[in-house]
Amino acid sequence: MTLCRAIGLMSGTSIDGVDVALLDTDGEARLAFGPSGFFPYSEADRDLLRSALAEATLLSDRDARPGAVGAAERLITERHAQAVESFLREERLDPASIDIIGFHGQTVLHRPQSRLTIQIGDAQALADRIGVDVAYDFRGADVAAGGEGAPLVPAYHRALVAASGLEGPVAAINIGGVANVTFVDGDAEPMAFDTGPGNALIDDLMLARTGEPVDRDGAAAARGRVDETILQALLIHPFFKKLPPKSLDRNDFSFKATDTLSVEDAAATLTAFTAASLARAFELTPSPPRRAIVCGGGAHNPTLMRELARRLPCPVATAAEVGWMGDAIEAQAFAFLAARVLKGLPLTFPATTGVAAPTRGGAVAISASRAGARRDSAVG
Repeated sequence: MTLCRAIGLMSGTSIDGVDVALLDTDGEARLAFGPSGFFPYSEADRDLLRSALAEATLLSDRDARPGAVGAAERLITERHAQAVESFLREERLDPASIDIIGFHGQTVLHRPQSRLTIQIGDAQALADRIGVDVAYDFRGADVAAGGEGAPLVPAYHRALVAASGLEGPVAAINIGGVANVTFVDGDAEPMAFDTGPGNALIDDLMLARTGEPVDRDGAAAARGRVDETILQALLIHPFFKKLPPKSLDRNDFSFKATDTLSVEDAAATLTAFTAASLARAFELTPSPPRRAIVCGGGAHNPTLMRELARRLPCPVATAAEVGWMGDAIEAQAFAFLAARVLKGLPLTFPATTGVAAPTRGGAVAISASRAGARRDSAVG
């Protein structure tokens, strides 16, 4: 099958910046990895995005863009355009060589139980500015069909595990703001679900208590002690008893349960909470995995990695340790999914989102320049 040259973009629940990755793929088994990049948000950008997340909790119309939500959508579009332009320039890539851009946008609300998921970002404006068609709205069709709309990365995780020749079952764990796992075992349809908080509670704690946006290198948590009483109370949340597929909104959990603790003890307790909720996830998989591979920002937190190694029922490695481009995996995934949108392949499956049948999704914004070229070609 012909390979598609795609750029994938991802701005996740950690709201730290835009990941960009180039991938040549058939949207199924063939993967040829290109360069990747990261373009951070400023603190002012992050402040606006936090305001949008707070205001979005009041929304019931997926197309509404009031106040900070509308301002954040303009910001997201601009920052993604700047990221793509910088990436193309730095990697000396001609926009004409790119078949499609996969643009996830920024999730500001995810309420699949109400058949509502909102990702902000103007795909048409991005397509027109870059001069490349843009695939977007990857979650909407699944949620409208009764699925969780998340996680979306499992189709790529399965292709990545197969391309790496890893013997299954393998658990691919992504720890962004929210954590999720994909259980891959050969050619079987992957099983996937959100497992609980990732970095979001730790980040929110550090910002509120210290003014720093993250617990860099898990240093605060390493100095603290886990409060087992609070940890066990956090693990009583009904989400953990729910059978998969299941998904979370970034705001479904709060760090407020640790308000009585020192910063260090609170960070240690929330770090343990992320690891313990991931350990609980393997009580729901068909069998323990042979190994767990950690991707996303959590892989850079040594304290969290130690907690995972202590609590998970299998050996744990970072993506880099198995030769994956760990920080680029989600961006690569949206390049992969964009190729699937172009080819009319399903993005979500019963065992990943709970949708009744494999479901196609996404829409394509045709860039003005390419639309004009196609009209000229047709006339000619």
